[in-house]
Amino acid sequence: MAKSNTARITRAEANRPVKTKVQPAPANLDRLIHERVRLAIVSALAVRDSLTFNELKALLKTSDGNLSVHARKLEDADYITCDKSFAGRVPKTEYRLTTLGRRALERYLDHMEALIRATRTR
Repeated sequence: MAKSNTARITRAEANRPVKTKVQPAPANLDRLIHERVRLAIVSALAVRDSLTFNELKALLKTSDGNLSVHARKLEDADYITCDKSFAGRVPKTEYRLTTLGRRALERYLDHMEALIRATRTR
């Protein structure tokens, strides 16, 4: 019978704790804002008082449905507000960033900056 080249581990070795280097916890990124289209919506509204649905759609180069779904998620989280009105007979949907949304964006950007600094210092 041929000998196996596989090393055997004793019961004591198997139960010995393994020493590992402690890794810092990753920054807790806001998953709601981290998604590309939602980050773009919040970022665009951070530099403008308000944007209409059509302005955001053109700026982000996205479809009506895609923009509507992402804007609704931000609205449900109270990160943005949505005001609907009419200009004559034409509906107008206007979005604004809320104070909560601005704080969430600032926290998100702080986390991203910390990740960048940590990566560059290694």
